[in-house]
Amino acid sequence: MNRPAKNDEAALQAARELAPQPETDFGLFHPRVMFPFLLLSLIWGSTWLVIRDQINSVPAGWSVTYRFIVAAAGMFALAKIMGLKIAIDARAHRWAVLVGLLQFMLNFNLVYAAEHYVTSGLVAVLFALLIVPNAILGRFLLDKPVTLNFWIGSSIAIIGVGMLILREYRVAPVGANEVLIGTCLTIVGVIGVSFANVLQASHRLNRFPIVSVLAWAMFYGMAINVIWSLIFHGLPVWDSRPSYAWGIAYLAIIGSVVTFPLYFGLIRDIGPGKAAYTSVFVPVVAMLLSTLFEGYVWSGLAAGGAALAVIGLLISMRVGKAQNKGKRSI
Repeated sequence: MNRPAKNDEAALQAARELAPQPETDFGLFHPRVMFPFLLLSLIWGSTWLVIRDQINSVPAGWSVTYRFIVAAAGMFALAKIMGLKIAIDARAHRWAVLVGLLQFMLNFNLVYAAEHYVTSGLVAVLFALLIVPNAILGRFLLDKPVTLNFWIGSSIAIIGVGMLILREYRVAPVGANEVLIGTCLTIVGVIGVSFANVLQASHRLNRFPIVSVLAWAMFYGMAINVIWSLIFHGLPVWDSRPSYAWGIAYLAIIGSVVTFPLYFGLIRDIGPGKAAYTSVFVPVVAMLLSTLFEGYVWSGLAAGGAALAVIGLLISMRVGKAQNKGKRSI
């Protein structure tokens, strides 16, 4: 029997790598979803308090740069400890550059800048809207099915988010112009994150370990941040306060190295729409932590909004009966 030529073997291997993978249909209470979901919500809910301190004396671009210098190094170290193959092919590097640009440069610079204009609570709540572009882009670019439960739950959650936004707007110690600027910056950041989420879930990157892809994406995001900061903020600026250094370490290691592999793992397991529900729960956690550490006082509007957000989450994350469709690579 004749053996296939090397070119044929290479073509078969490439086809296997790019072929649609079977999709999981885990519910919220499945351990593979529940553990990372809760951990992500708790950690990212706490980062908003830390970010606020990072922008007091250092330009946002340099604070973001320092964060991802440490985070990229930590992610490469994690990949090494886990025994993962760090190398990715040239095409995947190009996609990793784009993810780094959108997720780890554009998004974070816009978020940090937005907190100059509005409260961290309002920025956190606005990020809950991530469920909408994630679901839409996942549907049209990845063929991720969007169930009726998801749309019903999302509609309820968005009403709750709207109540939280209204409450934060009413108590924001700034004028209407500042709120508008901060809101626009955050929404552009949300759109950038959504595209990065979908890109990471594409087969161009999905065939490589999550940690390896994230290490390269953070590296490229950090490099772009350096260039951005030199152009728009000048030479590096550092805050000598110990709390600033500890904040960088916390945001880089706990808020990035620990969380992003879990989050992108959720995207691969349950799709970008459902994974984005962490952004709905995060502001609720942030407000709970603010109650403990900042004396945040709950109003009926805030409590009602938080309750609707959680109810919408539970409805949306119910496992549907419909069979999943295959995914297209992008």
